[in-house]
Amino acid sequence: MQIPRVLTIAGSAAQGSAGIQADLKTFQERDVYGMAAITAIVANNPVTGKGIFIHSLDEIQAQYYAAIEHVGVDAMKTGMLFSQEIIELVVDLFQQAPTKNIVVDPVMIGKMGSQLLRDEAIDAVKEKLIPLATVITPNLHEASRLLRRQQINTVEQMKDAAKALYQLGPGFVLLKGGALTKEATDILYDGETMLELKGERVDTIHTSGAGCSFSAAIAAELAKGQSVEEAVKIGKLFINSSIKHALSFGKGIGSTNHSALRRYGED
Repeated sequence: MQIPRVLTIAGSAAQGSAGIQADLKTFQERDVYGMAAITAIVANNPVTGKGIFIHSLDEIQAQYYAAIEHVGVDAMKTGMLFSQEIIELVVDLFQQAPTKNIVVDPVMIGKMGSQLLRDEAIDAVKEKLIPLATVITPNLHEASRLLRRQQINTVEQMKDAAKALYQLGPGFVLLKGGALTKEATDILYDGETMLELKGERVDTIHTSGAGCSFSAAIAAELAKGQSVEEAVKIGKLFINSSIKHALSFGKGIGSTNHSALRRYGED
């Protein structure tokens, strides 16, 4: 029996709530085999005063081929890529990849305020990476920066933004608007059909890793052979439960709870 295989290309978050840590926890919960190519280590802390350590292109490429050649892959996702050089490397790798199930999460700013994508790298994301994506998963802030427009404040503005993002070339746009409405509305658009996906809005600050985990769940379901629409619906159920039962460790923003759906069901 072969288990579906998913590779994340993203940063490592030392506190365990986001980045490849969140991705791998999600992959395990969604019953797929998870692998990682780490682009950077993010370790914001008050002791050393240092927080982001970027890996070399050779290190990233070596990790990618170790996963692809030794295990194989059925879906891939991106998270923190940071620089134009890393984005261009990932684009080259994706153009030759053995799967076209690619989820691009255009990570820009971390929950702790860290800049996870250089300003000069945004054009590379738009022009080179997004056209290769099966689905992109920006939040409202990321969508505004990609489109160079003002803040998105309504569901109608979300729909307009989804149409504009689709023009960048992905197969699907999932625009996440969980913080905007009481129904935690997301928009899924494929160039023809505009779906409003609603879920329970949870009043909590403890959402670290939510975006990473949502896109990882989508990638996992695509690896299993689900359609994009079904993968997104399952991913939304997964992340809603993870936020509803979020974890707080007493300092700052806590983590989504990756085992919540398994432990508590949909309640």
